[in-house]
Amino acid sequence: MLDSTKRQKSRGKSLDSIPTDHGHNSSNLQMPQGKHYKKVFLEPVLEWSFFKGDKVEILVGDDKGKQGLVNYIVEERNWVMVEGLNCNYRTIGKKDDYPGMMIKTEAPLLVTGQVALVDPSDNKPTEVEWRFTEEGEKVRVSTRTGRIIPIPKLAEETPDYKTKATYTEQEKDTTAEEVTSITFQPTLRTFEMDIAEKMGIKEDRIPHKTYWY
Repeated sequence: MLDSTKRQKSRGKSLDSIPTDHGHNSSNLQMPQGKHYKKVFLEPVLEWSFFKGDKVEILVGDDKGKQGLVNYIVEERNWVMVEGLNCNYRTIGKKDDYPGMMIKTEAPLLVTGQVALVDPSDNKPTEVEWRFTEEGEKVRVSTRTGRIIPIPKLAEETPDYKTKATYTEQEKDTTAEEVTSITFQPTLRTFEMDIAEKMGIKEDRIPHKTYWY
């Protein structure tokens, strides 16, 4: 009994001796004690209408009325950033003998009321809604003029700066024909029946009679 108590005490001391920053920088992963973060409430956006490369007009702040192109989007926060507008300025590397360097970064704008898409017919801000054309294509339409606002080609660009039109299929790529081909044929069979037919398994077992009590 005494030996087990000594082992527990020594084990507790060994755990206490482990530094808090042991492992994969665990001190940075832990939330500071006593610090509370405010919950962010977002206005729900049923259909996202902003894409990279869109021409928008800023509705608030010092750059109100100016137009620019969307260069970054954060859908989780309803944010868009406009190239060269609504910027924050900060100085880095400032010392006694060096004035530092000024850094300019675009600040986010809410799509729910701080920016608006620009109608290409008159270059004025407008609200949009999604509609279907006669060919079944889903497009953005200006509610003010009824003009279709096309989605810019820049929105198709991947992180490695490639688009569908300019991409060349490589040897290990799955071809577009194979991706778009319909291979699933719906039937009134269960999964087990489908597998049995594919594998050529014939079911000849006769189930026993069961009783309910």
